[in-house]
Amino acid sequence: MTVEAVMLWNEPNNLSHWDREQDPDFSLFGDMVKLAAKAIKAENPRLPVVLGGISPIDPGFITNLKSQGVLDVVDVVAVHGFPLDWNHWQIDEWPEKLDSIRAVTELPLWVTEVGASSFGAEEVQVFGLRRTAQLLPGQVERIHWYSLFDLPRAWPATTRHREAEGSSYYRHFYMGLLREDGTPKQALRVFAEYSQQLGLCQWLHFEDHRLEAAVRWLKELGVRHLRTGLSWADSHRPEADVWFDRQMLALEPFQVTLTYCFTPESRGLRPHHTSPPVDPREYADFCARMTRRYAAG
Repeated sequence: MTVEAVMLWNEPNNLSHWDREQDPDFSLFGDMVKLAAKAIKAENPRLPVVLGGISPIDPGFITNLKSQGVLDVVDVVAVHGFPLDWNHWQIDEWPEKLDSIRAVTELPLWVTEVGASSFGAEEVQVFGLRRTAQLLPGQVERIHWYSLFDLPRAWPATTRHREAEGSSYYRHFYMGLLREDGTPKQALRVFAEYSQQLGLCQWLHFEDHRLEAAVRWLKELGVRHLRTGLSWADSHRPEADVWFDRQMLALEPFQVTLTYCFTPESRGLRPHHTSPPVDPREYADFCARMTRRYAAG
């Protein structure tokens, strides 16, 4: 396995992933990222550090972090886009959205989550996949399609208002190329046509029962580049390193972008995974430990 990059947080400018009420100007987030990036570089100075993929695509957010010196310590800026499901722009506007970020930073730009749900019809997902594969390759170095599996209906989606969001909430459960029962959707075989251009993003939960199936499908589809995560919150569970080792060993065949995110309830300004930590050095220590364990220089 090669960890080809590490990512610091996930969608920090999205209220579902970072507590804006606790950190209205993102200065706490900026300080946390700067400490974590320094700690990672001390372990492996050649390992690319990616700023957590932003959603929405907002050049103002990037400009704010740039003014704080955050862009001085990362190597890549990442964006996420779901124009067929959640964003207020059309899929053909992808080049324009990328240019809006390039206008405020010269750092390389990755698309670390892009997808389309089958909520309304599987044909819509197929269209979104094919159009994405026409629009994005050649524009950015790395593209991760989201995702391999549908989210099981028994699991909550990570979003702020849940069922109050109506259909926007339920679309979270239909983003996979495979249904919850493991059967393929129409888009699965279409994805195989583009697996040399598109990687995949698949979050694996603690002791995820889908791990072995994920590896089988990734190999069958010819996927080379995978984005997943190691949760700081999960690291406080009993036997956490046993699960982390099992997950990372299973992902050995792939080039992995590893996302470090989610605050343990006991370590936040408030007891929630989106909270800024009381002491950002603890997040940096987690990032350093995981890098030393799985991506040492």
